Amino acid sequence: MDGVIVDTEPLHHFAYHKHFKHLNIDVTPELYATFTGLSTKNTYQRLIDAFALEHEVQDLVRSKRDFFNEVFDTDEELALLPGVFDLIKDLYSNGIQLVLASSASKETIKRVFDRFELHQYFTHTVSGEDFPQSKPHPAIFLKAAELSGTPVTKCIVIEDSTNGIKASKAAGIFCVGYKSANTVPQNLGEADMVINHFDELNTEKVRQLV
Repeated sequence: MDGVIVDTEPLHHFAYHKHFKHLNIDVTPELYATFTGLSTKNTYQRLIDAFALEHEVQDLVRSKRDFFNEVFDTDEELALLPGVFDLIKDLYSNGIQLVLASSASKETIKRVFDRFELHQYFTHTVSGEDFPQSKPHPAIFLKAAELSGTPVTKCIVIEDSTNGIKASKAAGIFCVGYKSANTVPQNLGEADMVINHFDELNTEKVRQLV
């Protein structure tokens, strides 16, 4: 969802770094880039290990979420990424099942889906907070395929992160890498194909890919 459907990456960046300042820790851009695709819980577990923080993971997650929710609710410019809503409507109207598999929390997924009225287009949503291991572990995509009732060989994942692409490939699912302008630099080399804009996909193309 983040960086593929909606342009929330700058909001997460703001919320994380405001929290990092509050915690008095120096998270380099290189370290921050490795968190893309991880659940918030697993991101903070890594930070606890890296900086010997004496905090409970859930307390850190709640604090960061408060920072995120504040900016999410006040950012009037927050928008879906260019072309993605047209693609969603095209796939949906032509009988292509859509399932969201996101490292975001259930609360954040609901906020985004409510704001942009996306619920009707997706049969299921899967949150990374339900899994002990984040991407690149394939569990979230395997669960999404299971819920769809579709073999992984007939599924496609769209991802903008290195960890997400690795998770897709580990699940045995064809992966389209989306080169998002707002995501911190990610290696999309393992994707089966890479797009720069969602107008490069449509129902006919998706059916050809599977």
